Amino acid sequence: SAGLTEEQKEFQKVAFDFASKELAPHMAEWDEKEIFPVEAMRKAAQLGFGGIYVKPDVGGSGLSRLDTSIIFEALSTGCTSTTAYLSIHNMCVWMIDTFGNEEQRHRFCPSLCSMEKLASYCLTEPGSGSDAASLLTSAKRKGDTYVLNGSKAFISGGGDTDVYVVMCRTGGPGPKGISCLVLEKGTPGLSFGKKEKKVGWNSQPTRAVIFEDCVVPVSNLLGAEGEGFNIAMKGLNGGRINIASCSLGAAHASVLLAQEHLTVRKQFGEPLANNQYLQFRLAEMATRLVAARLMVRNAARALQEGQKDAAVLCSMAKLFATDECFAICNQALQMHGGYGYLKDYAVQQFVRDIRVHQILEGTNEVMRMIVARNLLQ
Repeated sequence: SAGLTEEQKEFQKVAFDFASKELAPHMAEWDEKEIFPVEAMRKAAQLGFGGIYVKPDVGGSGLSRLDTSIIFEALSTGCTSTTAYLSIHNMCVWMIDTFGNEEQRHRFCPSLCSMEKLASYCLTEPGSGSDAASLLTSAKRKGDTYVLNGSKAFISGGGDTDVYVVMCRTGGPGPKGISCLVLEKGTPGLSFGKKEKKVGWNSQPTRAVIFEDCVVPVSNLLGAEGEGFNIAMKGLNGGRINIASCSLGAAHASVLLAQEHLTVRKQFGEPLANNQYLQFRLAEMATRLVAARLMVRNAARALQEGQKDAAVLCSMAKLFATDECFAICNQALQMHGGYGYLKDYAVQQFVRDIRVHQILEGTNEVMRMIVARNLLQ
């Protein structure tokens, strides 16, 4: 909590308390049984965590990007997978709040902020992941409706959520032909693929989202036609901070688990904590965690203030934090020895849950491309 205001320390404490009481005790069960913990998330929404950086007039908490990062980091110490879904939901509500008109904001945001309804973000397709501008899902205008055809892949919450923020092609090829539509579950022509079996992130379902002559009112268009790619990218800047913050929480929890294990476990007649090699590794883990945290919080401030280099700072923070935090969790597992590989020990779940953070919200290879492009312009 170094450098935080009293108010931010209070948010952090509330989130840590929620993580330890409502998330951590159930983390292993949700993972093993693949339970989507909707009731727990609705309790989080009662604390204002359903629309953290959404304006208060539609039920949001109106907090800053830095406040949001602090909250997601703290929540993630309890269950990284569930917190990661919360971060995606928050990004969707923010998109509607920021780019929607007054009617759309008041129609969708209040029930999403309370998490009475849940949201999914639909950008990735079977054939376009990192190359998002090549997406093929099409929306053809017919009178006062769009007819949507195509499919989306790897959609968090898909099939179990109520509102889908969908990037689709209303114009020609490339980014300028992409628009953003908001769909509701139950729309004719909207269906879902099988629930995917994943290495981690098991407390949130992942499915393909399929559109077959799916009719959506023109009144569900966010912003203007052709603005979808811009909306998607602006959403992802915040998403990168959010997912990096979830990685920080997992690494924070893993450092504490390693610290405890080194103190308790004895080998060769003395605690592992007396071994200088392990002391040095623990010191490195803590140092890298603090460095990653400072980088994420710096990027969050830049995004909040609208600095011109905010997008590249978000990419740097996402790249650095997700790589470093995975290494920290992995090292914590190694320190547990054989115990670390057992599902009775939480450290292995943190490793499995944050591995995907190096892939989603833009792969870390794409983060390197963004940073390099900025440097060489």
